Amino acid sequence: MKQFAIEPLFGTGDFTVAGYNLAFTNSALWMLIATVLLWVFVAGGMKRQLVPGRWQMAVESFTGFIDDLLEANVGREGRKYVPYIFSLFMFILFANLLGLLPVGVVPGVHAFTFTSHFTVTGVLAILSFAIVLIVGFWKHGLHFFSLFVPHGTPLWLIWLIPVIELISFLVRPFSLALRLFVAMMAGHVLLKVLASFVIGSVNAGAVYGGFIGIPSLILMVAISALEILVAGIQAYVFALLTSLYINDAENLH
Repeated sequence: MKQFAIEPLFGTGDFTVAGYNLAFTNSALWMLIATVLLWVFVAGGMKRQLVPGRWQMAVESFTGFIDDLLEANVGREGRKYVPYIFSLFMFILFANLLGLLPVGVVPGVHAFTFTSHFTVTGVLAILSFAIVLIVGFWKHGLHFFSLFVPHGTPLWLIWLIPVIELISFLVRPFSLALRLFVAMMAGHVLLKVLASFVIGSVNAGAVYGGFIGIPSLILMVAISALEILVAGIQAYVFALLTSLYINDAENLH
């Protein structure tokens, strides 16, 4: 589990302010790298050329994808959330893909998947949930509570259904964060276990290397390809669920 350990960098381990440790960690470093890459990606695609190049076309394609996602799930009102959902989707996508980079071949360099930490995914989920609450109460006031009483609820269940709906609503940020965290952590743990099989079997001799090491290596390659797919799917699922929750706040469905 050492690959998930958060460690201070550049001698900041004892850097404290008002009793709080504000060390610059490996997690913060890779979050900064993901943020810079996202900024560069967007900046490179804002040339607004009449005949777009590949970079501009890539940015426009992702933007159009998010715009279609919001229009399908929220409606025309969803267009104002395109910048947020786009940034959220791309940030998670870059984070997931950066953690799969084979930079470990360089001595002393190790990729860090910060989306494999519940604290990070939890903050992203809480941010999305806060937007839902702010939009819901800003647009509908106390009528927002009608979200917990679905249309057509029988009178004899009016005491139970709102409680169930409220609990389901409050669990949303937890499930949103947990889904991404578990998916990324499980994949990296599996790859690490298979890597230990490869190294251990090769060190044990040619026989073990042939019967255990080679199949484990082949499986590692296959799972690595699957992890690239999962990286994109999890970013999409996070953005999709966030758009669905925003739809509830906008339209009280």
